[in-house]
Amino acid sequence: MIQVTNLSKTFGAVLAVKDVSFTAPNGRITGLLGPNGAGKSTTMRMITGILDPDSGTAHIDDIHVQKNRVAAQQRLGTLPDKRGLYQRLTSRENIAYYGRLHGLSGAKLDDRINYLINLLEMNDIADRVTEGFSTGQKVKVAIARSLVHNPANVMLDEPTMGLDVMSTRTMRGIIRQLREEGHTVLFSSHIMQEVASLCDNIVIIADGRVVAQGSPDELRQQTNKPDLEDAFVSIIGTGEGLE
Repeated sequence: MIQVTNLSKTFGAVLAVKDVSFTAPNGRITGLLGPNGAGKSTTMRMITGILDPDSGTAHIDDIHVQKNRVAAQQRLGTLPDKRGLYQRLTSRENIAYYGRLHGLSGAKLDDRINYLINLLEMNDIADRVTEGFSTGQKVKVAIARSLVHNPANVMLDEPTMGLDVMSTRTMRGIIRQLREEGHTVLFSSHIMQEVASLCDNIVIIADGRVVAQGSPDELRQQTNKPDLEDAFVSIIGTGEGLE
């Protein structure tokens, strides 16, 4: 479970996040949405422990992120907005490196890498150096890297960005599988159809604050809009696209 309580963060005179609170429960998919500059990415970085909040707390499975950063990070797999692959390493070596950071080794690590390579249909790129990879190929390696330690909680920033149709279908299937296995999944997406079909709960952030949360059906009912995108626009009061 990921629990955020009254998180706030400023950068100079800019108030990026103010009193953001929500819970992403076990065995559920929670979508984090917001217009450009809403504070979504800043919130996610505070959950990972990359940024310290000015006030408020983030907990991962009841572990205080700011007080026990390493322990919390061991319970979390993260796909950041910047994929950050080591370009001189192969896909397999990138995944193995992160596995070793999480204490995996030997046959256990090899078995986990092979499982992820098959799951993500990466056999054609598994032993290629990642320099020059397409966006979709980079996403696959980054996803595998984030899941190598089989974390209880998974946080994905635009997990289908750059993937082709078949790879997108595979990725959505993996997200649903994670839910079925009891994992906590927190993810962001620009694709409303994806959000509507995957998310059990949606948290909408605008101007650094949580302005609405609930299931897709609940948000449509709250705004009296039959379409989730129309409901989103109604809630934030603008026609701008998602971040």
